[in-house]
Amino acid sequence: MGSAFEGVEKGVDVYLFLAGMMMLAEIARGTGLFDWLAAQAASHARGSARRLFALVYLVGILVTVFLSNDATAVVLTPAVAAVVRSARLSRPLPYLLICAFIANAASFVLPISNPANLVIYADHMPPLAQWLPHFALPSVLAIASTYVVLRLTQREALRETVPIEVPVPRLTLQGKAAAAGISVTAVVLMIASAMGWRLGLPTCVAGVVTLAVVSGLQRSSPWPYLRELSWGVIPLVAGLFVLVEGLVQSGAVGALGEVLRHWVRNSETLTAVGSGVWVGLVCNLVNNLPAGLVAGTAVHDANVPASVASAVLIGVDLGPNLSVTGSLATILWLSALRREGIQVRARDFLKLGALIMPPALGLALAASVLL
Repeated sequence: MGSAFEGVEKGVDVYLFLAGMMMLAEIARGTGLFDWLAAQAASHARGSARRLFALVYLVGILVTVFLSNDATAVVLTPAVAAVVRSARLSRPLPYLLICAFIANAASFVLPISNPANLVIYADHMPPLAQWLPHFALPSVLAIASTYVVLRLTQREALRETVPIEVPVPRLTLQGKAAAAGISVTAVVLMIASAMGWRLGLPTCVAGVVTLAVVSGLQRSSPWPYLRELSWGVIPLVAGLFVLVEGLVQSGAVGALGEVLRHWVRNSETLTAVGSGVWVGLVCNLVNNLPAGLVAGTAVHDANVPASVASAVLIGVDLGPNLSVTGSLATILWLSALRREGIQVRARDFLKLGALIMPPALGLALAASVLL
């Protein structure tokens, strides 16, 4: 029982981060901010499906970087679905696929872009001044590679014409307050990251303050927003921390750390690349959160070089773009699609992921090792 409590306690920062990000994402959804952003993208497409594709991709990058990949999957997906419906596009899937693939491809631009980043580094999160120089080029390569391959595979569907007149909803005062709250949160978190502080508490406080401001402007209770949050994610993550603590106590993680130390003595570069590829593939078998927890714990216990830890993080963030089971964000994306009446078969996603994930992972790992 003591080990279970220790495991739960180690995840407090992650729970706070998730709660804060879920609040911000739900506020943005409830106030129509994401619907407005997606509609603006469609309006600026000026009749070009290819331009609309690029604009939706850009919105997906921004949402993932500053609100986390789960927000892109849960909130941006329905907004994009609404826009392609209003634009009367006969083939909406290319734009919806963006929400799935960019949610992982852009998820290590900042520490806040993916809860898995907090899971892997835990108390050892690098300051922003170290994070940005190291992950900037790998992130750019992953985002660019994902765009190119996805764009090429969807080129036939992107030949149709987009209506020039796309209804753009009015951004309410509450929506503007939500945008301001998200912008302030991004600045606060970048400052916190630069100072080397934990990110969970500032994120949660930012979510609560934004919720209070928006509820005050609406003169309504915050409970409608809070009821819509996926609270079940937090005990799920807590259970993963307990699972990893059990593996630590059993010696399994220690044994994995010994293997890493042995590989590093032979070749640090090959260990980094091999670890990133191996973890990226394992994520598709067991999901990236448990894979990241185990791999991150082993990396810290083994005290391996920073290049290996960075490669593991890249594998955990990019590897899930291979299959629908790879990350929580992709699973949430599938759920959002089903609510819209759209089905994507696991086999079809795997075929596309097999083209998109390997070059993005390979380029990102190469850039990370060479830096």
